[in-house]
Amino acid sequence: MTAKLHLASATLDEDAAARTGSAIRVIIADDHTGVRRSLRLLLDREADVEVIAEAADVSSVTRKVQHHLPHVLVLDLQMPNGSSIETIRMLRDRIPETEIVVLTMDISPAFAQAALSAGATGFVLKDRSDSELPAAIRAAVHGREYVSPQVEIGLEALRRAVNGDGLSPRETEVLRLIALGHTSAEIGRMLHLSRRTVETHRSHVHRKLGLKTRAELVQYALRRGLLQQTV
Repeated sequence: MTAKLHLASATLDEDAAARTGSAIRVIIADDHTGVRRSLRLLLDREADVEVIAEAADVSSVTRKVQHHLPHVLVLDLQMPNGSSIETIRMLRDRIPETEIVVLTMDISPAFAQAALSAGATGFVLKDRSDSELPAAIRAAVHGREYVSPQVEIGLEALRRAVNGDGLSPRETEVLRLIALGHTSAEIGRMLHLSRRTVETHRSHVHRKLGLKTRAELVQYALRRGLLQQTV
């Protein structure tokens, strides 16, 4: 299963800080002032996280992410003046180095799959933000998917119903491009993902399918008919 709960640890904190060269820079986007205040107070307690800006609607989200270039955007799934899903897709296209963690009250696995397919790296329930959001942010900055456990079981069932091998749609696309001979850097440019995120998807594909070499992946992709999509 792609989505695994990544618990916070001192080692991960230090590793994240080392990778970014400083604290993990975060923008909080939610249309409720009280929620933004609570999230800022929560994240201000984390030594390796720095909240650099806040946004209250879709237009300000886009503007502030483009201006500040944060490591992680924490985005409410229901934002005014636009679609959060489309905003995720647009930001992944324009600013792939900014990872996105969705924060929502909606436990629907379909919504989780929509957000993750659009390019989000995390999906956290608001009522679990105190215990899960810092961990989700740290996972995101490493390109690792994080889904709240309450949603994870339903999401896994949804993915298996759509795709019997358990690969997510994004992982299936990465598999197809690997089989076509593309490097991780090339796949990142094609899918508007950071290289580290592609590498994470790549490792998930190998683990889920139990295949170790690219040649084995090519044979699997051929059997599934994935390479027939490129004519």
